[in-house]
Amino acid sequence: MTLVDLAAGGGLLTPERSAIVERVRAIGPELAARAAKYDRDAAFPFENWHDLSDAGLLGVCIPESAGGLGADFVGYALASEELARHCAATALTFNMHSATTLMVGQIADDMELSSEERSVLHRRRASLWKGIVEQGHIHSQPFSEGIAAGATEGYATTAVAVEGGYRVSGRKIFASLSGAADIHNVVCVVEGDPRVRLLGVAADSKGLHIEGDWDPLGMRATDSRNLLLENVFVPQEHEWIPPGMFDQAAARWPYFFMTLSFAYLGLMRAVIDATAEYLIGDGGPAARRSHSIKQQGWAEMNLIYDRAQALCYRVLGECGVDPEPAAVRRAWSSMVTTMDGAPDLASLALRVCGGRALLRPSRLEQHYRDARCGAAMHPWSVDVCLDRLGRAGLFDDAEETPV
Repeated sequence: MTLVDLAAGGGLLTPERSAIVERVRAIGPELAARAAKYDRDAAFPFENWHDLSDAGLLGVCIPESAGGLGADFVGYALASEELARHCAATALTFNMHSATTLMVGQIADDMELSSEERSVLHRRRASLWKGIVEQGHIHSQPFSEGIAAGATEGYATTAVAVEGGYRVSGRKIFASLSGAADIHNVVCVVEGDPRVRLLGVAADSKGLHIEGDWDPLGMRATDSRNLLLENVFVPQEHEWIPPGMFDQAAARWPYFFMTLSFAYLGLMRAVIDATAEYLIGDGGPAARRSHSIKQQGWAEMNLIYDRAQALCYRVLGECGVDPEPAAVRRAWSSMVTTMDGAPDLASLALRVCGGRALLRPSRLEQHYRDARCGAAMHPWSVDVCLDRLGRAGLFDDAEETPV
């Protein structure tokens, strides 16, 4: 059964969304064939991104009227899930690119803005979209600074207003696509103004530096080194959304912060696929699938996966602006179920498939390392979500917890 079949059963699939998922599936085998090489070298998957560009997928969340594919949030989620079945690291970096187009597009359209703010938004996002569609620009969205959990607090990166724009200084850690993006969309604040800004910093800007090496346990092809910004000039036209809209979106469209989990859900499916292939083998009477102990492990694996996917799909079925507290709680639960479920599933797969699965370049060995990384990813890390779930329904302030 394919992801398309499962999504259709859950009522999520439309012909438009199905067509986008099929575009991803068409290039999937080529991406999967390169995954081990990029993992081994901890190198950014430029070839995969060329394939994404050729397939028109860089504009997956850009309206068709602007040259994109017109996917909404749910369509993007299904595409990301399918992409991660073939190369999870590529899907994770693709999320950082697509997140900005979601923010300036569907999410911005749901926000309360003045006529002037909306006019400026439309002009600036048209420029952003054009750069992606016509010039193949790759965007990143480095948020993390390691100061505080949450999406709207703990930012030490500052912007100082100057003629024609801003001077930005700060440091972003785990900045995926650090050496690949054409534009780094950083969140920052202006001194004396608590509103979060989203500014697009060109990769060739004077004062922008990439720090450190990149040799992690998993998700090795994401190139998530640190970005150092030293008095970097950002033109006014690269303030993609009005000041304060990011804060409004965080409160009113919190599903934006669960997009990382779609890649991990796809990774879980990849683990299921690889395990099934191992167990079925040539399909003969002595196939590994005939062993009762392996059957039990296979059953446990499917329980883990089905729980994660069912909850994620329920959340996707109800996502939108201004969710009820119970709906936000389910989104947090989905994050935990997927981000904790992925390493649990991968670990069980190694047990079911035995020692050979530990040998490189085993797909399961790579999947296991990749799966270990999701739980710590901010802003909605597993610890953050568990903290909020632990208060939801018990304390009045749980519904007001910053996202």
